[in-house]
Amino acid sequence: MSEEIVCPRKGKNDPGIGPVAVMVAMEKDLALMRRFMGIKGRAAAKILTSRLYKATCRHQDITVVGPMLGAPHAVMILEKLIVLGAKKFLFLGWCGSIRKRVQIGDLVVPDRAVIGEGTSGYYPINNEFPRPSDNTIKAIEEGLGMCSVPFHKGSVWSTDAPYRETRQKVLSLQNEGVLGVDMELSALFAAARYRQVQIGAILVVSDELGSLHWRPGFSSSKFKRSRKKIAGAIPVICQKL
Repeated sequence: MSEEIVCPRKGKNDPGIGPVAVMVAMEKDLALMRRFMGIKGRAAAKILTSRLYKATCRHQDITVVGPMLGAPHAVMILEKLIVLGAKKFLFLGWCGSIRKRVQIGDLVVPDRAVIGEGTSGYYPINNEFPRPSDNTIKAIEEGLGMCSVPFHKGSVWSTDAPYRETRQKVLSLQNEGVLGVDMELSALFAAARYRQVQIGAILVVSDELGSLHWRPGFSSSKFKRSRKKIAGAIPVICQKL
């Protein structure tokens, strides 16, 4: 018997989905994914405030879901998608850079996450640092290589409080070799490991904190170009999952 009292379940109107799902954090990237995958028409379902689309791309069924913000929302979406049939997940989001060499518009492929949010503690794993799945990391690296898209690989700190990214915290994370900061990954990695499904992530650098001064880059041309490159590369990565 399950420990949980409240469990995700498949409703009578919920669609069944294939094993591969792409979780997209931001609305603008969801629009790009729909365009590059040829997804037209209305969503097949809604999950909380997120929309679920079903696509066939490169002869593969792929589920695309978004937007979502923060660890609790993202993990609730992950839990629901598992119930609907997904087993392999790719998360696309944005992050702030906390290393000077990681700049706006660069890509980060996280290989571990530092916990700074409150959701992951409810998904106990035998590792201080939640990590993505080895097979998914390999698929991401191979897919980005095939598309000639460069990236940084390293750890990311996930926080619930973006307006509490203090100088002291950034300096501490820099000393630990952490590359960036987001809001979802440590919880997603922990929940995926706990539920025994595979997950990996790609983050586009939207702003910089490495100099201890905030430099936003949300409207920069490099940031926009990078997001388009990733939207085009994701179907290639999904084929390798």
